[in-house]
Amino acid sequence: MARFTGRSAIVTGAAQGIGAAYAQALAAEGASVVVADKNADGGAAVVEKIVTDGGTAVFGLLDVADPESATALADFAAADFAAAEFGGIDHLVNNAAIYGEMKLNLLLTVPWDYYKTFMSVNMDGALNMTRAVWPHMSKRGAGSIVNQSSTAAWLYSSFYGLAKVGVNGLTQQLAFELGGSNIRINAIAPGPIDTDATKSVTPDVIVDDIVKRLPLERIGTPQDLVGACLFLLSDEASWVTGQIFNVDGGQIVRS
Repeated sequence: MARFTGRSAIVTGAAQGIGAAYAQALAAEGASVVVADKNADGGAAVVEKIVTDGGTAVFGLLDVADPESATALADFAAADFAAAEFGGIDHLVNNAAIYGEMKLNLLLTVPWDYYKTFMSVNMDGALNMTRAVWPHMSKRGAGSIVNQSSTAAWLYSSFYGLAKVGVNGLTQQLAFELGGSNIRINAIAPGPIDTDATKSVTPDVIVDDIVKRLPLERIGTPQDLVGACLFLLSDEASWVTGQIFNVDGGQIVRS
């Protein structure tokens, strides 16, 4: 399939893990991709892989917690990269987050400075990037955005879960504000995913216990999330917005 031929996409937090999988999948289906991250070496490696595989990609340095950085990245993508061939930005995946190096603590005791830094990336970062790309997408007449949530939004997960609750609310509220510009926004809520970040945060014994209680009884992979992301970004989901899609092996069942 080539659902994104002639289109451009920004994927944040794309230097590794799930973000890298999203970027590579978009490029494989024809998109020109901005691999956006604070990790320049990792981002460059992902770009090299995409180009080697025949795709089009460029690295963009980004700190999603900084509105000026988000605006500069969007302007670069729209004017210097995407505009050269396609004229603007079509798609955004808000995947960047503090996760692999997350410091575990309670909401009642987490140091305030760390909490504010964490939320500025894991929740506000999606809003910063959406605000930055909105004028460019609006000018194009349409666009689509996917936010990275988590099943942690429905489970006890301290400030990480709170950030994902915020991402869900942000997705639903922005669906109304962006709809008038013909821009759709949805979120994916993964369950436990087999990444280096997960391994560094959650002890194996806890991961194994979670997986045993999943209806599908296996841990997810980044590739398990790719199909949902591409669908939500594509024209196939042209009447879908403001939705939170669990991709979790059956971890969360909601009526």
